Amino acid sequence: MTEHTLNTADKDWWRGAVIYQVYPRSFQDSDGDGVGDIRGIADRLDYIAGLGADAVWISPFFTSPMKDFGYDVSNYKDIDPMFGTLADFDAMIEKAHALGLKIMIDLVLSHTSDQHPWFMESRASRDNPKADWYVWAEAKPDGSPPNNWLSIFGGSAWQWDSRRLQYYMHNFLVSQPDLNFHNPDVQDALLDAARFWLERGVDGFRLDTINFYFCDRELRDNPALAPERRNDSTAPAVNPYNYQEHLYDKSRPENLAFLKRLRALMEEYPAIAAVGEVGDSQRGLEIVGEYTSGDDKMQMCYAFEFLAPQQVTPKRVIDSINAFDAAAPEGWACWAFSNHDVVRHLTRWGADVADQTAYAKMLGALLMTLKGSICLYEGEELGLTEADIAFEDLQDPYGIEFWPEFKGRDGCRTPMAWQAGAANAGFSTAEKTWLPVSADHVMKAVDVQAGNPSSVLEHYRRFLAFRKAHPALAKGAIRFLSSGDDAVLVFTREGAGETVLCVFNMSAEPAKVRLPEGAWTAFSTGDHGFSAEEDGTMVQLPAWGGYFARQSA
Repeated sequence: MTEHTLNTADKDWWRGAVIYQVYPRSFQDSDGDGVGDIRGIADRLDYIAGLGADAVWISPFFTSPMKDFGYDVSNYKDIDPMFGTLADFDAMIEKAHALGLKIMIDLVLSHTSDQHPWFMESRASRDNPKADWYVWAEAKPDGSPPNNWLSIFGGSAWQWDSRRLQYYMHNFLVSQPDLNFHNPDVQDALLDAARFWLERGVDGFRLDTINFYFCDRELRDNPALAPERRNDSTAPAVNPYNYQEHLYDKSRPENLAFLKRLRALMEEYPAIAAVGEVGDSQRGLEIVGEYTSGDDKMQMCYAFEFLAPQQVTPKRVIDSINAFDAAAPEGWACWAFSNHDVVRHLTRWGADVADQTAYAKMLGALLMTLKGSICLYEGEELGLTEADIAFEDLQDPYGIEFWPEFKGRDGCRTPMAWQAGAANAGFSTAEKTWLPVSADHVMKAVDVQAGNPSSVLEHYRRFLAFRKAHPALAKGAIRFLSSGDDAVLVFTREGAGETVLCVFNMSAEPAKVRLPEGAWTAFSTGDHGFSAEEDGTMVQLPAWGGYFARQSA
């Protein structure tokens, strides 16, 4: 096991951090079985460090029957053999720390697999020691479920169990029963699992579905949601989950006390940080504000403002940042444009954009200049689009359930493309990989782009170095300015004795914008990779262009 020796004095390392998300099944396969693993991640850590990331968030690798690909945990304190061993994990942590990288692991606390020993004991009878460890309820007199709660993955959130002659709750798959957080023994067991990984040297956690931990003790029905208030930010539009206002099945006030317990545990170790995933289509930012207020709960949370299907525009950026600041004045945001649960953003927002390279560079730079920490999803730095997966190759139960209107999450989870000329693009030597490697991705492989200054990969490397060289971009205040053009976003980042001006043309047409009042000195194109023509007080931006300057004394 490794000690916390990396920047232990900097408890605020997470503020403005660049967190690179690894989906372990798809990053690098070291043993030729077609599935990525821990040793594969360790082999590629130099790449992540060379990109300029500060931390690595690794999606679940715990022992699991893999019905939801690791988000159904059957043992919180071990590695699934598919991914390797605890020794492999310890070696990976040691290498990461030697490279200056933090490691954050994905903790799935709201539910377990139905194969977890806790649930197997709980369902055995109504009077065993773990009988109350999950959310059990009697049927209504007519045999129907206790209430109207719905599963995000389709159908009722209740499953009949013939052993106990009761229903158990599952917010996700039937095989993912929800833990009963009202039971203090459950909380203690989960905190013990977190401590296990802290002792192994992890630097923090990504907390899956952090607002799903508690449900209403009285199991009250959720009210209907008016059609005009529905949106598809956290569940696809075809899912009836969007028809309810989720007042009672999640986001309960009791969660705050548990988050304080978790934070107190983290404070026992040097420089630990957590980012929570808040999934709520109506109250997301309000909940983020609650969970990050004060200094006794989570350091940061992310909502779904920029993970939603809605097109990113200057107005949407301004409205989202301002809404976050209003809802969470004490909070710190963590922004992402893509992750393992949503369609890759170049496809979600830019399927019709002709110049995908320029569009990818603009969006990458925008993300890297927003106020908050940021998450980059593996392959984003290559300009990868959503892979097209045939129905017979689908693995995701969510996609299988709602096909074809919603194709699930497999299209963003396909294997990473490392070498264009190698079998499976260098991801694996297997004859068949768990998901097929996208032919479109092969042409954007790392070895194709590395060293090419005009590539998306080198743009990410260059811009991350630019961000690191100017701390105002990572931790400074943000102030939006009028551009006079609905397609152009203008703001300043101010901090560490510097004011940096950021201008983005978020359209396919050139734009001419007047610079804000004051004396501005443009950064060179070599610093950030964008070219623009400046004429006194005006700047001419190409399609999907950017302009960056510092305020002169």
